[in-house]
Amino acid sequence: MSDSKQFAARDDATAWCPGCGDFAILEAIKMALAESGLSPSKAVLVSGIGQAGKLPHYMRVNTFNTIHGRTLPTAAGIKLSNPELTVLTVGGDGDGYAEGGNHLLHALRRNLDMTVIVCDNRVFGLTKGQASPTSEKGRVGGITPAGTAYPDFNPLLLGIVMEAALVARGFSGEKEHLADLVAQGINTPGLALIDILQPCVSFNKVNTWQWYRQRVDKLEDHQPEDREKAMELARQWGDNIPLGVIYKSGRTSPTPTENLVTAELNPADVDKLLDQYRVNQT
Repeated sequence: MSDSKQFAARDDATAWCPGCGDFAILEAIKMALAESGLSPSKAVLVSGIGQAGKLPHYMRVNTFNTIHGRTLPTAAGIKLSNPELTVLTVGGDGDGYAEGGNHLLHALRRNLDMTVIVCDNRVFGLTKGQASPTSEKGRVGGITPAGTAYPDFNPLLLGIVMEAALVARGFSGEKEHLADLVAQGINTPGLALIDILQPCVSFNKVNTWQWYRQRVDKLEDHQPEDREKAMELARQWGDNIPLGVIYKSGRTSPTPTENLVTAELNPADVDKLLDQYRVNQT
C-alpha cells in the first residue's frame, strides 16, 4: 500500500460532527490517490458548498472550491485546460444531484476523464437536515413535517442510462473497499460516477451506521459490462444494497480538442469580429 500521508493536510482539525461518514471518505480518497501513484501536484479536487464540500480543505492537493452545484463545469474547464491533471470532484447529494443535477447530465453526456465522488447521506446536512434528492418518499424533515412527497432520485440508474464510463457505489464503513473504487475511477478513461452511502449522525436518524451494515453487500462475480444486470442491481434498495462497480460502458474519454474548432486569426480578422458587437458611438 502506498503512503497516503503525502496527501494529508498539516492541520488535522475539521468542522465535521464526530461520527460523520466524511472522515472515512477523506481517508479513502487519500489512499486511492496514493495507490494510483499520483503526487499531490498532479491531482486537483473540485468541490462546491456543503459538509462534503469541505473535504479538499483537509488534504494536501490542488483544490478549487466553487459555488453550490457548480463543481462539474469548473472541473471540466480545469481538465480541458490541463489534460495532464487528474481531476476529481467531491460534494454531497444536494450539491451533486439537486443544485448540480443539470451539470451532471451534461458531464455524463460528454464523458470527460474525471472522477465524480458524491457523499450521499440522503439529507442536506449543512443546512440542518432538509430532504435531498435521495431522501426517500415520506422522509420527515425540517421543511417536510408531513414527509417529502417525491420518490428518491437514483443516481446509479442515471449513470447507466447515460453510459458513464464507470458507475459504482461505495460505503463509508468499508474504507479499503471504497478506496479501491475511487482508484478504479481514477484509472478509468472517462467519467466515473461513485455514489458513497454515508450516515449523517446529526440529521438522518434512519440510515445509520448500523442500518447500512445490516444491508450492504459487496458484489462478487458480477460482470459490470452487463447493462441489464447493472440496472437491476442499481434498483436494489432495502434489505440488500449492493456495493462495488455496478457498470462499465466501455466509452472512452474524448480527446481534449475533440469537437473544438481551431483556426488562426490575424488581428484584422479579430477586429472585424469585434466590430459586430461594438456600440455605435458616432
